[in-house]
Parts: sequence; structure tokens; C-alpha cells
Amino acid sequence: MQTLPNPTLKSQPTFDTTINRRKTRPVKVGNVTIGGGYPVVVQSMINEDTLDIEGSVAGIRRLHEIGCEIVRVTVPSLGHAKALAEIKQKLLETYQYVPLVADVHHNGMKIALEVAKYVDKVRINPGLYVFEKPKSERTEFTQSEIDEIGEKIRETLEPLVVSLRDQGKAMRIGVNHGSLAERMLFTYGDTPEGMVESAIEFIRICESLDFRNLVISMKASRVPVMLAAYRLMAQRMDELGMDYPLHLGVTEAGDGEYGRIKSTAGIATLLADGIGDTIRVSLTEAPEKEIPVCYSILQALGLRKTMVEYVACPSCGRTLFNLEEVLHQVREATKHLTGLDIAVMGCIVNGPGEMADADYGYVGKQPGYISLYRGREEIKKVPESQGVEELINLIKADDRWIDP
Repeated sequence: MQTLPNPTLKSQPTFDTTINRRKTRPVKVGNVTIGGGYPVVVQSMINEDTLDIEGSVAGIRRLHEIGCEIVRVTVPSLGHAKALAEIKQKLLETYQYVPLVADVHHNGMKIALEVAKYVDKVRINPGLYVFEKPKSERTEFTQSEIDEIGEKIRETLEPLVVSLRDQGKAMRIGVNHGSLAERMLFTYGDTPEGMVESAIEFIRICESLDFRNLVISMKASRVPVMLAAYRLMAQRMDELGMDYPLHLGVTEAGDGEYGRIKSTAGIATLLADGIGDTIRVSLTEAPEKEIPVCYSILQALGLRKTMVEYVACPSCGRTLFNLEEVLHQVREATKHLTGLDIAVMGCIVNGPGEMADADYGYVGKQPGYISLYRGREEIKKVPESQGVEELINLIKADDRWIDP
């Protein structure tokens, strides 16, 4: 008779459940560090017109107050760039310092040089920074054309690189799948390879000018393309001895439940592989809605602990109380806490075993009564009507409670 293996024996294989992050260089963005083993940084972008000084200050403040660590603003003109000086000053006068990133697009040398005086990082899109007009009759790019375009890119980029280098500021080379340069599209097609080569071209120019405060992004609106581009970028950087941090995001993810699922599918998959140092969830909603999604992704992967982790079974016929309602009550009472794992389990069958890693457990063991656990130890049995109150008392007794 065959003997089944005992899963409790120490001889069973063990698996490392921690995420081994790709080693990257630290890049300072104001008082926040991206990469270098620091916690994954949360970013977002205001949707106010940067010329609206008061509105922009309010938008930046709203994001920062709920945990957004770096805030991006769009800078489409020289006037917008100069407005950043006022925005930065008003933030300091009425709130506090916030790390700011300027988004600069088409032929933005003058704009980028101006805004670099006031922000901590400038984001450029290689596909748009030096715009190449497409030619429908083109059959090839000659070497002279390639050299001419390369020289123009370097000529346009160099003053910004030198300015950021000398000020100790950062740059994001932000490649978008939907806006690759004509030369890259012609050579590589609409592919992750074209995205990666576009970034590397700009990285090499920066490195030749002794500037390495770089963060790289490979965003796409389709998750499979985004995953392939980031993975290839990490692989190519490893081959080339580059260690720049990566900014993750699924661009134009949309709104609602699907926008959140789509963003999570892309961002979390890469983070679980150890790829990624800062994230932005791009939703077609108020920017403040993006921050909870970012922190939920990081919490679920064990990369940041910013809220209570709730463990709850899906409910079944064995459940001895209204699990959905009780979970809501427990969450409302404890959601302001941080660093705790709290389990709400409907019956004794799954309860103690499934919640073994939780700090506290709330388990239905018999009709009308709740058993409260500290870790694996049952502490007390109380009437169901007193369950949430007694859970709070248990947390208070352990000196782990803070008032809301």
C-alpha cells in the first residue's frame, strides 16, 4: 500500500515566498528615492491645467495628503513651465514641499530647460521629444538619415541633460507604445523591441554626458505588450550593465472595475517577478482614486504594509453568521490601523488553520457566539453581538490600538 507524504514533515521542500527585487541604482527625486532597494514609490498626476495655479496646488495637495509620494504635472508650453515656479512656491507657503515631475512632449527643449529650474524630475517621451514626420513613400532609412536624426536628438537633449545633471535632478525616459518615433516604427515595427531600442538610444546619450539619474518606463495600453516591453527592457539593461529603476504602468487603462483589474494585471505581474521600483495606476477618474489601487497592489504582494490586511473566507453553508456584514463591521472599526492582519472566518472548519498567519481572528464556532483568537490561540468566546467590541478590546489589551 502506497503511503502518502506527510505535509507537516520537515523533509518537505520549502519555497521562498518573498519577492526578490531586481537590483537598481537609487535615483533621488526631491526627498524621495526610487530604486536602490527602497520601497516601491507611488505616483500619480493631477488633471488641472498647470496655468491654474490655485487649482494645481490644491490638486497636488489632495494627492500628497492621501499618500501619493511624487506628483506629475503637464507642461505643454513655456507659460506652463513658468507657472511651476508659482505652484512650487505656493505649496511651500500653504502646505509643504512635494516632489514634482514635469511632463514635456513635442520639441520641448526650451520648455524643459525652463521647467527644470522648478521641478525635481523631467519626463520626456523619446517618440515625441524630437518629432520625425512620417513619409508614406519611404522604403528605407539611409545611414546618413540615421546619423542626422541621432545628431539632432543629441543636440536637442544635451542642454536638458546637462542642466539636470548639474542640479542633481532626475529624468524619466518614458516610452509609450502608441507614440514610437517614425524611425523606430520603420525599423522594428509597432513592437516592444522598438520601445526598448528607443529608450536605450536616449540612455546612451545621457551616459555619454555622465548623467545617470534616470528612471525608465515602457508603458502600453495592452497588458501583454506592456509586460513584454518591461521584461525585455530589464533583460537588455542586464546585458548592457545598466541598472536603472523602472516606472511601471498600464497607460490609458480606463475606469471602474476593469481599469483597476487591467492595471493590476500588468503592474502586479511585473512586481511579483521583482521588476519595478515605482508605479502609477492610470485611471480615467479623479487622480485621488488611483492611490488606493496602488497601495492595494503593493500590500497584496507584501511590498508595503500601509493598512490592515483582512483575511476572510468566501462564505458557505457552514457559516454561522452574516459574514459579509460582520466583515464590513470589523473593517469599519479597524481600517485606520496599520500593520495588522485580521481574519474573519465563518466556521471552525477553515477558521484557525486558514487564518494561522493573522494577528487576530474572529471565528464562528457555535450559533450566536464568536471565538476571538490571538494568532493560533483562542482567547475568549463572546456573544456575537459583542464580537467587534471585544475584538477591539483585545487589540487594545495588546497595546496595538490607536484611536481613529
